[in-house]
Amino acid sequence: MDGRSILALSLIALAVTGCSQSPADRLRSAKAADAAQAGLNRELAGLVPGQPTQCLPNYRRSDLRGYGGTLVYSVNRSLKYRNDTTGGCEGVGRNDDILFTRSNQGQVCAGDIAQTLDRGSRVYTGSCGLGRFVPYRRP
Repeated sequence: MDGRSILALSLIALAVTGCSQSPADRLRSAKAADAAQAGLNRELAGLVPGQPTQCLPNYRRSDLRGYGGTLVYSVNRSLKYRNDTTGGCEGVGRNDDILFTRSNQGQVCAGDIAQTLDRGSRVYTGSCGLGRFVPYRRP
């Protein structure tokens, strides 16, 4: 092997090991995922899912909570909309970040890109694609 090949292999090995999680990091990630799922289960307890809808009018959004990659828009105690994002907006639940969406249609729709902003500094902290909106209602 020449010097360039050894250097290239060393850089690849360094990149791979630098991106891997330690056991403590994996445990922390698993606990965060479990906590997010438990919070989502509590949020939607007693509600029944309905047919997904493509868009959610802006006037219907009043309260937003994040649970991992899932967002829950609460209209009232009897109606909530679940949105499973593509991931990247977890700061809404973890850090109380603000979710920012742009829309020319007066509504937010599946496929729209949302960004998260730090509440204090207003610095962008992430982005995600929105999925379809599943209504959850009291039976």
